[in-house]
Amino acid sequence: MLISLSSKSTSISSMSATGLDSLRTVFNGTTMVLYFCAVTVLLTCTTVRGFANPYPRAGNILGTGNTDLPVIITPYIEEGKIGEIRNLTRVEGFLNNVESYAGFATVNKKCNSNMYFWFFPAPNTSIKEVPVSVWLQGGPGATSLYGLFMENGPFQLSPTYKLGARKYAWTSISSFLYIDNPVGTGYSFTDGCYSKTEEEVGHNLLVAVKQILKMFPEIRKNPFYVTGESYAGKYVPALAYAIHKDSSPEEEKINLRGIAIGNGLVDPLNQLHYSDYLYQLGMLDDNERAIFKAKEEECHNLIIEKNWREAFHCFDELLNGDQSQYPTYFYNVTGFTNYFNYLYSKAVPQADLSKFITKNEVRTKIHVGNATWHDGNEVELNLIEDVMQSTRHWVEELLEHYKVLIYNGQLDIIVAYPLTESYLKELKWSAAGEYKTAKRYVWKVDNTVAGYVKTAGNLIEILLRDAGHMVPKDQPKWALDMLSRFFNGKPFHRQKNSTDKNLSE
Repeated sequence: MLISLSSKSTSISSMSATGLDSLRTVFNGTTMVLYFCAVTVLLTCTTVRGFANPYPRAGNILGTGNTDLPVIITPYIEEGKIGEIRNLTRVEGFLNNVESYAGFATVNKKCNSNMYFWFFPAPNTSIKEVPVSVWLQGGPGATSLYGLFMENGPFQLSPTYKLGARKYAWTSISSFLYIDNPVGTGYSFTDGCYSKTEEEVGHNLLVAVKQILKMFPEIRKNPFYVTGESYAGKYVPALAYAIHKDSSPEEEKINLRGIAIGNGLVDPLNQLHYSDYLYQLGMLDDNERAIFKAKEEECHNLIIEKNWREAFHCFDELLNGDQSQYPTYFYNVTGFTNYFNYLYSKAVPQADLSKFITKNEVRTKIHVGNATWHDGNEVELNLIEDVMQSTRHWVEELLEHYKVLIYNGQLDIIVAYPLTESYLKELKWSAAGEYKTAKRYVWKVDNTVAGYVKTAGNLIEILLRDAGHMVPKDQPKWALDMLSRFFNGKPFHRQKNSTDKNLSE
């Protein structure tokens, strides 16, 4: 959803404010309002361009300069050589020598499908209630190492490629497992068996996670959470539902406690409502809103018809801009090459993670050896018919059994807060009525308003102020406070007799 092409643009902004009167034509005596023509003209009269992308697609990067082989844990797990594989996967020589383990888990031997992981035990894993969490990046096709280095991991990569310690790392309150997902993303690889459905994604993740947890028997039964952002609005429910339905013997089951989704695409039919939102922001005028809305209706109809491929292309032409060879209507009318934070028309400069993570010395330390680094394009092409499908049915089921945190950055465009609320209101579950009438509370951190919280049943819905699409990156302190409260069941608003200064009034 978020990964896009990279090339130069030539706008025809003179056509972007086409009025409704000029869109009318008469054919065989019938008046037709050709909203779609305006969009088509805007798309086809420009050269190729791409959105500023936090996960740049620079093509696959071969590991020909490294003679090491990838460390694959599966044979060792099958033979019960737990101590040996823990030693082999231990990552040494990184900043402050933070304890961590990295390698590959085979999820399909026939297809040579292997998922890359990097695991960080929490500092106090001796406590049985310290959570174990998975982080999944979106895309589709974005490496979860982006989250590790740019958002919430113990390491922080600066725009000048300097590595530092992150002050508000999520690994300070939970063991965290970062997985390049689906196969073919980042360092994960396959001989052609790319995932085409979320069922396949969930299955592969479950197989990988169960192997990795066998390496750490001391935490296998700790509370387990699945977290992620953006297109992981599909991945998170997919893995959680696979865990929920797992029929393995009790001793092998994962102790799932909840999920957390940030700015997530979950239910495209009920989230594809940009026209009014962009109009209220002043990014569209009334004429442009009408064109936008007509295109949205076209996309909605394609979703209802289950014409998934054409629905994707409809969304791609309107705003997404991943696979279309032409610029989007959103770009032509706004001039924005960034839809992750509406305060910035262009992306804020940051390091290109692929340049850092594919250095030979880094490859050796994190046990990928000569494995190819994948830019994710092939992953997205194989998931094109998945993009506009919904995972709301899984979210509805999970809400009946586990804690669910749905959070949004206030400044996002691509998965804006009103679009998230739009699908949450349509969920069918036991506390649906409670959610629709729930009171919204102010949430404060150190006496500063961090956001707004609404709860119903197992659901916690949060808007974080002054944050865009990547909430932990934009508001690290508040994001950590949010996650800590979610894990520990602490309220976000002041209760009677409470003395917690971080709570709202």
